[in-house]
Amino acid sequence: MARAIMLQGTGSDVGKTVLVAGLCRAAKKRGLKVRPFKPQNMSNNAAVADIPGDNNHGGGEIGRAQWLQAIACGVPPSVHMNPVLLKPQTDVGAQVIVQGKVFGEARARDYQALKGRLMDAVLESWGKVGEGADLVIVEGAGSPAEINLRSRDIANMGFATRADVPVVLVGDIDRGGVIASVAGTHLILPEEDRRMIVGYLINKFRGDVSLFDDGIKAIEKFTDWRCFGVVPWLKAAARLPSEDSVVLERLASGEARALKVAVPMLGRIANFDDLDPLKAEPQVEVVFVPPGKKLPADAGLVVIPGSKSTIGDLLKLRENGWDRDLAAHRKRGGHVVGICGGFQMLGRMVRDPDGIEGSVTEAEGLGLLDVETVMESEKTVRNVTARSVPFDLPLEGYEIHLGRTTGPDTRRPSAIINGAEDGAISADGKVIGTYMHGLFGADGFRGKFLESLGIKGGGLDYRAEVERALDEVAAELETHLDCDAIFSLAR
Repeated sequence: MARAIMLQGTGSDVGKTVLVAGLCRAAKKRGLKVRPFKPQNMSNNAAVADIPGDNNHGGGEIGRAQWLQAIACGVPPSVHMNPVLLKPQTDVGAQVIVQGKVFGEARARDYQALKGRLMDAVLESWGKVGEGADLVIVEGAGSPAEINLRSRDIANMGFATRADVPVVLVGDIDRGGVIASVAGTHLILPEEDRRMIVGYLINKFRGDVSLFDDGIKAIEKFTDWRCFGVVPWLKAAARLPSEDSVVLERLASGEARALKVAVPMLGRIANFDDLDPLKAEPQVEVVFVPPGKKLPADAGLVVIPGSKSTIGDLLKLRENGWDRDLAAHRKRGGHVVGICGGFQMLGRMVRDPDGIEGSVTEAEGLGLLDVETVMESEKTVRNVTARSVPFDLPLEGYEIHLGRTTGPDTRRPSAIINGAEDGAISADGKVIGTYMHGLFGADGFRGKFLESLGIKGGGLDYRAEVERALDEVAAELETHLDCDAIFSLAR
């Protein structure tokens, strides 16, 4: 079995995902065969990964974070890198994905009882990820300080103690109270868990790092843990795909540029990293619009993103008045793109006769495309190569969706995916729907699409930008952390 080290946080959103990605890239640059692993993730930003040994399956779902970390390692993503993925559908329930495939649905309370059964899958995937690797870097979820959930934990200390993986604790100084959060974690952990922690690091520091010297001494006094370093605010992290909707509030506004792209922040928004390549364009401003705010009247393009609950988000979209904003946008000659669930919302009607998404079985769509969608139980999960119909340019992305969409506007497909027609385009060409995630990541297509909106685009190699950002994060970690010590403590 490969040696391993695990990063756990004093809380959620302390930056573990980027730190793991950066450490993976740093280890790769040292010539190590390194792999990422996250026992349990909760996110509607999913990626399609290989299911080893399953040649007849299109692929399986993992968290987008582990997809990014696999890129940092220079290896193809595998479903075993994130064996349990929870995709929230309501405030109290989620779809459960196990080793890439839909396992079922569970309310929060029911899921706690289910965890014991899922540990076997986690440990099986753990064994597979380590095959042929020198090092595995593990990311925890939430915090080990949630001791009320410890008895059935599979994401933090429950995993670390079973797999005997040493832990580095991550504290986020940007949110304040970092000394108390680190010392408090030490205080409340049971001894079995506490002795798994080999030290800690401080993340997201702004300013003169030496000002925290006394803070390190204070933490040492309370915990006797070593400090592996203080990481500054990593500017390059902003150029990496975001893991989940926790970050959306920080993305609500951008710098004014030639083209404003408005994106309504749906309650169950999914795969909103589809917008990242547009955000990277120097002439494009992407604005995520929170509930209660109008879609900006000066937006040239509105993108309706994916959703884990199409009918529920469609109803909320109307409650927010965004349907009226979209109608006004169209009257002004504005363009609209709907991706996956967003595509379904653009039609006349969405039907869910089997109640797959919930108790509401149909909803009137936005009527911007002459199509209808019927939800079906079989889920399409696959990586695809495709071609844009209007621009006759190659595309590359993935599909994760339920439902079949038909209607007159599908006779004007937006893409040809694996030889089949996909999506729909309005008669005037200004409303486009597609089931394909990742289309804006195709540099040639993105450039021509922006050009059709009167914006100079193209020339940006988005994938190369992600690689450069990973290199920059790794270099910062090598500068500010004792990476030698961290890697040497892996076992």
